[in-house]
Amino acid sequence: MSSNMAGGVPDPNAQVDTGPTLALQNVYLKDCSYEAPNGPRVDGNWNPQINLDLHTSANALSPELREIVLTVTVAAKQNDATIFLVEVKQAGIFLMRNLAEDDVKRAISSVCPSVLFPYARAAVSHLVTQGGFPQFLLPPVNFDALYAQSASQQPQSAAN
Repeated sequence: MSSNMAGGVPDPNAQVDTGPTLALQNVYLKDCSYEAPNGPRVDGNWNPQINLDLHTSANALSPELREIVLTVTVAAKQNDATIFLVEVKQAGIFLMRNLAEDDVKRAISSVCPSVLFPYARAAVSHLVTQGGFPQFLLPPVNFDALYAQSASQQPQSAAN
C-alpha cells in the first residue's frame, strides 16, 4: 500500500518523489582474469613497473536503471618481462531518476566509478596475493579530477 494514501484516498499533503535520485541497487564482480606467465618467480629485486588502465562503460537496463562497469587493468613488468596481468570488471546497478543530462554524465564517469573502485581494488589485491606475490594495493583514484580533465578536453577536441 502506498504511503501517500490515507484510508484509500490520496493524501494531498504527501510529497511525490520528483527530486533527483542516484542510488546503488547492486554491486557484483562481472568478470576477472589473472595471468602470471612465470608464477611468483622474479629474477632480481622486486621492483616492477606498474601500468594501470581504467575504463568505465554504461548499459541502460531500463529508463531508470543503468549497469555501470568499471574495468581495471593492472600490468606489472620487470625488465620487459610480464610479471602479472590482472583485469577486473566490477559492475553495479544504479537507479538514476530525474537527473539532468550533465548529472547523468557525471554520475557515469565520476560518482559510480568512485563507488565501484574499492570493490575492484580489493579484487585486484586478492588475485595478486593468491598468485603468490606480495600484497598489492592500488592507489586511490580521484574520478572527479579525471572527469573534470576529460570534460575540459572535449571542447578542445571539438574545436580541432
